[in-house]
Amino acid sequence: MDLGLKGKKAILLGANGGIGRVVARTLAAEGCDVAICGRSQGKVDIVVGELKALGVNCYAEALDVGDPASVPAFVEKAAETLGGCDIFISFTSVNPGEDTDAAWELVLGTDILPMRRGIAAARPYLLKSGDGSIVCISSTGAVEEFMGVQPYNALKAAVINYSAALAQTLAAEGVRANCITPGPVWTDDGPWPQIKQAAPEFFDQIVGSIPAGRMTTGEELAKTIAFTASPACKAMTGTNIVVDGGFTKRVQF
Repeated sequence: MDLGLKGKKAILLGANGGIGRVVARTLAAEGCDVAICGRSQGKVDIVVGELKALGVNCYAEALDVGDPASVPAFVEKAAETLGGCDIFISFTSVNPGEDTDAAWELVLGTDILPMRRGIAAARPYLLKSGDGSIVCISSTGAVEEFMGVQPYNALKAAVINYSAALAQTLAAEGVRANCITPGPVWTDDGPWPQIKQAAPEFFDQIVGSIPAGRMTTGEELAKTIAFTASPACKAMTGTNIVVDGGFTKRVQF
């Protein structure tokens, strides 16, 4: 299947590692020009090398997404360099795992507000695209109880709602918005290899609760995201797609 991504321009926030890195490579392999950013210049440089090896145009910056001015400035520079923006996805995320004011502020400042600022900055370019697509990233912690009371789960639920509202608002202007809700995802540079080493019993418990018997791979999730973002999926907007190997047990309507 031709996803129609060749020549498209994707701006990815926080894609210098983990899921975002795999998505950047997957989009580039389909011929999509890609802009990425991340906190670490070294990690950003590694991903840039991987993308350029795939023969696409690339723009990258090392920045702190917690700075309110940094994300809009990055989006502006990326769109100017690439020649527009057809796809916007934010991967910035943090999970302090506690219910405190500081934790709420951290998740808001690292995960939610950078996403909102990036979407707002990308919107004028997405409107001009003709194939404008926003993909928001939530978590199965948003749809079922997971590790108690904590802001990460609550605010990831807000991402699903925000994505649906964007879809209703932007549909008439030709821009789609969908949400991807992953369960545990294994990437070599993601958090789960560290968790497996530091807390093997907890790791085994999580894997044991996945009916598929294993975690979703970054490549599997990236293919779902690429299809959702692509013109091949042009009729779908306002949808939340759970990708978790059966980890969540709720009936999805």
